[in-house]
Amino acid sequence: MTLFDSLNNSNKNYENFTPLADKMRPLTLDDFVGQEHLVGKGKILRQIIESDKLYSMIFWGPPGSGKTTIARIIEANTKNKFISFSAVTSNIKQIKDVIDIASFEKKQNNIKTILFIDEIHRFNKAQQDAFLPFVENGTIILIGATTQNPSFEINSALLSRCKVFIFNKLSEDEIFLLLNKAILDTKHGLGNYEFKIQEDALKFIARLADGDARIAYNTLELAFNYFNSAQGAKKIIDLNAIESIIQKKSLLYDKNGEEHFNLISALHKSMRGSDPDAAAYWTLRMIEGGEDPLYIIRRIVRFAAEDVGLADTNALVVALAAKESFEFIGPPEGYLAIIEAAIYCALAPKSNSLYNAYNDIMQDIKNYLSLPVPMHIRNAPTKLMKEVGYGKGYKYPHNFENAIVNQSYLPEKLKSKKYYFPTDRGYEKILKERILKINEYKNKLSNDHKID
Repeated sequence: MTLFDSLNNSNKNYENFTPLADKMRPLTLDDFVGQEHLVGKGKILRQIIESDKLYSMIFWGPPGSGKTTIARIIEANTKNKFISFSAVTSNIKQIKDVIDIASFEKKQNNIKTILFIDEIHRFNKAQQDAFLPFVENGTIILIGATTQNPSFEINSALLSRCKVFIFNKLSEDEIFLLLNKAILDTKHGLGNYEFKIQEDALKFIARLADGDARIAYNTLELAFNYFNSAQGAKKIIDLNAIESIIQKKSLLYDKNGEEHFNLISALHKSMRGSDPDAAAYWTLRMIEGGEDPLYIIRRIVRFAAEDVGLADTNALVVALAAKESFEFIGPPEGYLAIIEAAIYCALAPKSNSLYNAYNDIMQDIKNYLSLPVPMHIRNAPTKLMKEVGYGKGYKYPHNFENAIVNQSYLPEKLKSKKYYFPTDRGYEKILKERILKINEYKNKLSNDHKID
């Protein structure tokens, strides 16, 4: 009998086909991974659970971030009665039955009932309203889990009686740690089975999971079961094996290494070079490689200011709208907004006039340090400041024709300095013409003043 024959026989009793994700749910906070801002040492949710002084709460966060797991930890560590059900499969009758049980426990045994509702946002207004009086009088302690913004999906009256705890997406390192725990765990995980999985394959699974522990566990379990049952199964699961199972290639991309900088440089230069096809390609290449989409958006926002600037004022608007759209929609549909911003910036007229102005100003600030503000444009809120000359001689532009006056605003040493030199491209051409007209008008005012 081979090693994998033995494994195949053992798999017949693999805890009655309970998914690995469920078997690996911890029952204590010490075994829980992630959400340190909530359940780390001394943090509020940890204190609430450990003291068993619970009140109604809403757990809001992405799938696989630990919301249900925390509820199970509460169940294992509370003296209250604990009932859970899913909003997907429950109806008003079941809600009433639960309320009846909770009312009985409170009246007869002076025990509160913790009611955990997964995907509470699936309940309609009438169903949510059914809980309200019983949350208010303490018959039940409601704990709801949702992936949707509670401000929009939970009735305001019910929401006002609950504390909202925000769960963050798990990091790649946290997912990697969970996978390693599953491989080594001899009681609930795969620790009793003699197999190995290469580190790069495990990291690929962690990256592919995109913060969802359930996806990571399911992928690991799929790989384990597939290669244990396959004829001539491998004893070592490598990256190629994982790619063949999930039908997705591991792109060469290290978020902390050279390839990270190579790809973001390629995107930046493609947009600067007005190549929308390359800009779209490198954007999606980074997304598929596991880059944080918000990092890509930040770079596009920077590009909109640095390489487009005032040549097309909409570029910055589109880039920031991409951020809002991605955060509102999420992946994968939200990726389109990022690509849209990259293509728009690639096709926009280019100008680095703002970037050059920034550098020139910074150089003068370093050279001259804290030059004094000219007296005539200083604010004079007190009598003393007025007496010493603050604001003296200031001309309020709105009191003059065209709201333009021939008045200096820079420090005396930089009085004639120019920083912003617009190009002849895009909207900057209009701005350049505007600057020329303003200067011509100021010169005219200056000449008229000399004649007078």
